[in-house]
Amino acid sequence: MNFGTPAQGHTAPHRVAGLVLAAGAGRRYGGPKALVRLDGQLLVERAVRLARDGGCVPVVVVLGAAAPVVRSRADLGDARPVENPDWSTGMGSSLRAGLAALADTDAVAALVLLVDMPGITAEAVRRLVALAAPDRLATAGYGTRRGHPVLLGRTHWTEVSASAVGDVGARPYLRRNAARLEVVPCDDVADDADLDTPSGTAS
Repeated sequence: MNFGTPAQGHTAPHRVAGLVLAAGAGRRYGGPKALVRLDGQLLVERAVRLARDGGCVPVVVVLGAAAPVVRSRADLGDARPVENPDWSTGMGSSLRAGLAALADTDAVAALVLLVDMPGITAEAVRRLVALAAPDRLATAGYGTRRGHPVLLGRTHWTEVSASAVGDVGARPYLRRNAARLEVVPCDDVADDADLDTPSGTAS
């Protein structure tokens, strides 16, 4: 199968799926963050656009809290919405639902984005997408801290899903495989601080 040719080192030679986790109720925030409007755009729309602009195809969006409202209000374009009935148990179940939805694609890796990190940029996504391979594990680095986006090669999906419980996502698996995890500096182009309060946003 021909996946295309990399363009100036930014586009991976293999298909990379974007996986946007947007199922949370945003209890501390006061409502689902997927529906928060920032700079004229819903956060879920922003995350989908980042995945696309960063070179991800296809893009899957995992919804949970207020899923029907998100579907009706958000312009997700050709992104595939997947509802996680167990969203209230934490991010782990959403990661499992998203990876399961990608099982029938030809993606060699999944690029995981969280909906509540508006400081992530397409360039940060491209840096990780450019490393994609079935056995690759990579995460964005911010100084001495590791953060999002996270790249999960396809050969890791089964074990990542098995370890994703509660609200920890892929973290336990990445810790166990720290020697294989590549940290990609992104602090010069992005900020993965999460949006915890409504300050500075409009609903």
